[in-house]
Amino acid sequence: MEFDLSPLWISARTAFTATFLTFFLGIAAAWFVARNKGKFKGLIDSVLTLPMVLPPTVVGFFLLVLLGKKGPFGDLLRALDIQIIFSWTAAVIAAAVVSFPLMYKTARGAFELIDENLLHAARTLGLTEWKIFWRIAVPLSWPGIAAGTVLAFARSLGEFGATLMVAGNIPGKTQTIPVAIFFEAEGGEMTKALVWVILIFAVSLFVMTLMNYWTEYQKRLIPAAKRK
Repeated sequence: MEFDLSPLWISARTAFTATFLTFFLGIAAAWFVARNKGKFKGLIDSVLTLPMVLPPTVVGFFLLVLLGKKGPFGDLLRALDIQIIFSWTAAVIAAAVVSFPLMYKTARGAFELIDENLLHAARTLGLTEWKIFWRIAVPLSWPGIAAGTVLAFARSLGEFGATLMVAGNIPGKTQTIPVAIFFEAEGGEMTKALVWVILIFAVSLFVMTLMNYWTEYQKRLIPAAKRK
């Protein structure tokens, strides 16, 4: 039985790239909202979380409208000779958008648990907001940020609906594992579909188990640090 492994490499590249993007964008947005005291905080949070509750096909449709030839960015992309729709870049964008809320919500929760007195003390010592963020906020929130990163990676790896809408099913180019499973099953190739199902199930289980062990390890470290 001839078996094409390209969906594995495409999924891995897509998930790692999307996670890299959501890591920085997610913690930046989380820090901004966590520190924001304005009356629009709830609205901003709702907008940033929306991709998590919308059907992936709806997210894909919005991306298709935004990035398509007749979308608001269509003329600019044409002028720059950039083709995003039905490309690997589109798969990365779809995975990043769908996984972003997981990174954002987890990081925001971690930031909001930081003792405000520590941040005020840092300011009185003359630290800039940038140094406070990277030297104090991020290290103190690292267990939550790490958990969010793992969840975002797992979500990126399993993304299907939005990816199919904007990237399509191009073997060797945009065909990720979830997309391959759908079309193999639709074409009656149940054995191939089952292989991909088992593979993505095993990877997802490993990632989630690793996150759980990491969380338990961090919980044991905190009391030990307090005793010292």
